[in-house]
Amino acid sequence: MRNKQTLLFVRHGQTSWNVEHRLPGRLPGIPLTDQGRQQVARLAEALSVLPISAIISSPLERARETAEILAQGRGLEVWLEPDLMDTDVGHWAGERYDELLKQDPAWKAFVHDPTVAPTPDIETFPQVQQRAVAAVERWRQRPEVGAWPLFVAHADVIKLLLAHYSGLPAGRAPLLMIDNASVSIVELEGEFPPRLVAVGWTPRPGWLRAPVAPTPAASCSSSTATSSGGGGQSGEKGTIEGEA
Repeated sequence: MRNKQTLLFVRHGQTSWNVEHRLPGRLPGIPLTDQGRQQVARLAEALSVLPISAIISSPLERARETAEILAQGRGLEVWLEPDLMDTDVGHWAGERYDELLKQDPAWKAFVHDPTVAPTPDIETFPQVQQRAVAAVERWRQRPEVGAWPLFVAHADVIKLLLAHYSGLPAGRAPLLMIDNASVSIVELEGEFPPRLVAVGWTPRPGWLRAPVAPTPAASCSSSTATSSGGGGQSGEKGTIEGEA
């Protein structure tokens, strides 16, 4: 094992399912939108200053497409890793997660505690974390991966990887915000504790919003004044984010 490695974890760009608030899980045939490809291109430009030594991706189309954009001009092959795939949400795949919150008590329970599966076809956060961490650690030990490997995956997978390296319990991973086409960075060096350098960074972070200036009428009453909300680019809600 080399003495120091810098691990980059990139979430795929926007898909139409992100916009529609649908849970893709492991369903095939969900590519990036035009905006998603633009997001990844901006991230690729921002990361051009880094000596990325390998690119490893979830095989799902949205992640693979993201990885291919990031690999352009670097002469790097994209290696696929099935254990980086998104949470298996079983029978919920394809559903709108905001509707599930209204209508499905089992979904509400899972959002509240993703460490417990309400049905056998649902993968828990500890299960996702176990396979994802094992995959990253396997790749880290391969000499051809080098000191700056980049892993392309899905929001909950990245949250659980960051939770592992920071010592955060798997059930608390939803506290982290991982936007579309964002990069999170972890430095590992010898026997020192892991260091989180960045969490969910994007060149144009979607959660930043300038406050809306009050109108003359609104300024007369504080009860009518409003400001714009700061949602992520994917419209994420709850624990399982459906942007896979």
